[in-house]
Amino acid sequence: MLPWVIFVVAGTLTAVGAVSPAAVAILAPLALGVAARYGISQLLMGLMVVHGAQAGGFSPISIYGVIVNGVVARADLPSNEISLFASLVFNTLVAVVVFVAFGGLPLLKKRSSEEAGENHAQEHSSAQNEPEEAGTRKGQAADGSDEPVERLSFPRALTLVGLVVLALTVVLFDLDVGFMALLVALALTFVSREAVKDAINGISWSVVLLVGGVLTYVGVLEEIGTITYVGNTVADLGAPLLVALLLCYLGGIVSAFASSTAILGATIPLAIPFLREGSVGAVAMIAALSVSSTVVDVSPLSTNGAIVLANAVDVDKQLFFRRLLAYSAVVVAVAPVLLWLALVVPGS
Repeated sequence: MLPWVIFVVAGTLTAVGAVSPAAVAILAPLALGVAARYGISQLLMGLMVVHGAQAGGFSPISIYGVIVNGVVARADLPSNEISLFASLVFNTLVAVVVFVAFGGLPLLKKRSSEEAGENHAQEHSSAQNEPEEAGTRKGQAADGSDEPVERLSFPRALTLVGLVVLALTVVLFDLDVGFMALLVALALTFVSREAVKDAINGISWSVVLLVGGVLTYVGVLEEIGTITYVGNTVADLGAPLLVALLLCYLGGIVSAFASSTAILGATIPLAIPFLREGSVGAVAMIAALSVSSTVVDVSPLSTNGAIVLANAVDVDKQLFFRRLLAYSAVVVAVAPVLLWLALVVPGS
């Protein structure tokens, strides 16, 4: 159940107002660490974090929901906030596929085998009771192993407090997650200076440079009007259904390399002229375009995917990057057309 617990928690954070990268930044280190500890696929856990964050991302009080509803209101188009919960349904269905495809079902069998082992161990517990107690008194773990018992030291307690403060300030006060994370890290350096020595080496600098470069490049394209030019060219084709499909793909492809928040504000206005003609349902089209532009955030070239990649524990980062990139390519290719078929075509 751990992947689904993470999925629900991520969705809850974004639904109450946290921006998606903030929710992923808070949960990804915890989720992937737990996955590594309990033998769960880290790719599965990372995808559940991102899709969970996107599932709750279009509630009326969320960042995405406010952006989309504001653009629609300014354009005097008919709106229906409930339609944006299509993101919840679609990302949940995608999460089911991800759970099955990336090792979720064997977790159920693993649980069954563990229960069988526990029942077998209980049959012999009375005979082994005294040695276990003696081992525990000597400082061993309760299962008789030689692993030391982890204790809550002051630096660890302060770290947990810092994580709680980080989550609350980002979710409740909409403060920048990067700035708050740096403040928490700065406070921790004064408490445990020895741990700081290895902190710099633990940063995935290649991921930082990759994402920073891609975002800069896409930002230049937006600034000189390339994306707007492509969008206007698509909108002038004259075939409403084809235009709707191409705009969904435009939003998905560009968002895979850039900020979804910025793309939502740029692509939806491109659809307004032909939505006013009434040949395509405005509510359905906006919902399809919105979800197409955000479900692709699993890409390692976008912020959310990069956070997942950076927090992978004890894995081949190049292999993990390729698998994440291959999955995001499938999502970019398939998601827009599925949303177009499910939402836009029936209402046209």
